[in-house]
This record gives sequence, structure tokens and C-alpha cells, in this order.
Amino acid sequence: MTAEVAIPGRARVGEGPVWDAGLRRLHWVDIPAGHIHTSDPATGRTTSLRLPTQVGAAVPRRGGGFVAATAEGFASVDADGSMTTRRALLPDGERMNDAKCDRHGRFWAGSTAMDFRPGSGALHLLLPDWTSRVVLEGLALPNGLGWSPDGRIFYLADSIAGEIHAFDTVDEDPWLSRRRTLFRLPVHTGMPDGLTVDAAGCLWVAVWGGARLARISPDGDLLGEIPMPVRQPSSCTFGGPRLDALYVTSARDGLELSGDDPAGSVFVVDEVDGAVGLPSATFAG
Repeated sequence: MTAEVAIPGRARVGEGPVWDAGLRRLHWVDIPAGHIHTSDPATGRTTSLRLPTQVGAAVPRRGGGFVAATAEGFASVDADGSMTTRRALLPDGERMNDAKCDRHGRFWAGSTAMDFRPGSGALHLLLPDWTSRVVLEGLALPNGLGWSPDGRIFYLADSIAGEIHAFDTVDEDPWLSRRRTLFRLPVHTGMPDGLTVDAAGCLWVAVWGGARLARISPDGDLLGEIPMPVRQPSSCTFGGPRLDALYVTSARDGLELSGDDPAGSVFVVDEVDGAVGLPSATFAG
């Protein structure tokens, strides 16, 4: 399995890929630049919205536009890029990071301190009526959210700790219970960043600083790895008409690179051991 450039780019921190099945487009962000990108993998063409703030992730809304996890909290973004902060809940020195919608249209987002101070991060839940609450505290850099195919297990990576946690949850009830460590990465091998879950329940995890993707079983076993041509793969999602193409974002931030280095591009791995993904969810608000 080989990762090829699907969408050339120079993103400082590309993140949050979401496959839009209706448009057959990939939405993704550049966190520090405040960009929401929409890319056509068939042509490599990208259109972008520029927000006046950092954006950790953005997911389509059912009524159009996006919900965005920003430096301030949660915002709505219209198709023309107009942004309205709907929930300003984070103090200076913090920002939202990775975020994802569940199949009930709720938006889950992790917040972190700018210096990634242990214990300062939290997991937030934004409901369709734009009210929110803190679900989990005491994290450092929450990342890589996902659910098992039946919705009964929630996954969350805490990158600084090098751990991926699993929680029991009821599909209709957003509360989490029975936290346990599913998988731990040795610190010298990289950090678990964004992840996606396939239809068989396996996790595909971008290993930041480790130049690879890891495939992990629902029981926490390492099933295999895919080398990446960049040091900082940041997140991944399945896309394409059959949801069998694995798209991987990446980052240039903090690296000394040659001008033709592909870091910051979006990559694709086709036909990943027969794995297929789950449809991406949209925000119901």
C-alpha cells in the first residue's frame, strides 16, 4: 500500500478531513491559517474559506455551510465564509482542536492550551440547539475522535500522553463511561493524532512525527502500518464513491523542508486491505 499525493498543498497544519458524499468532495482545514478547504480529488482543485481565527475542524451543516471548532469555541460558517461565533467559551491561551459529528448530528470537540499543558484540555459537546457542555476534563491534547460502527464505543486520542482511550456509551446518550486505554504508543515513535474507524470497527490512526498510519483492532492490537512520505501525517478519513480510499492530511509546521517537499498536502491510499469507511455525519444545528 502506497500513499500518493491526491491534493497538493502547503498547509501548516492540515487537519480534520471529512468526506462529503453528496458533493464527492473532501473538506479539511489548516488550523493556524484559519482555512476551510474543499477539494475535488478527481481534479486536485481546491476552494477555500478564510476565517478570522484558528479553526481546529469544520463539518458541514445539514442546512448548508459549516459548524467550526475555533480558537474561541463554536461558530457557524456560511458558504461565502461569513463566520458567526455562537458559543464563545474558551479563555485566551486555549483553542479548539480536532472535532467530529456523531450520527445524531452532535458536534464533539477537544480543547487544548496553546502550550499543550497536561490537564488543561477538555472534551466538549455541542448540541443542535447550540448549547454545549464539557463531557471530559483533565486531558492535554485531545485528538482523533471516532465511534464503533454500532455507536456503543467512543474513541479519543490524547496525543501528548501517547494514548488512545475507549469509552462505553449509549448511541442516543452522549455520556461516557468505563474509560480504558485501548492503545499506547511509545513516545519516541510519534504521537497518535487524528483517526477514523472503518466498517469492520478497526481504527486507522495518523502517527504525528512517526511518518506512518497505524491500523488498530477494536481489541487494541496493532494490525499493521502504512508508511507515509511525510513526517507529520495528521488525520485521515475514508472517501470516494465506495468509501474505500483513505485520505490523509499532513503538516509542514515546525519542519525545515525543501521547496518540493510534499508535506502539507493531502495524500490518498487506495484499496486499503479491502477496508471501507463509514459515512461522515453532518451537524444538525
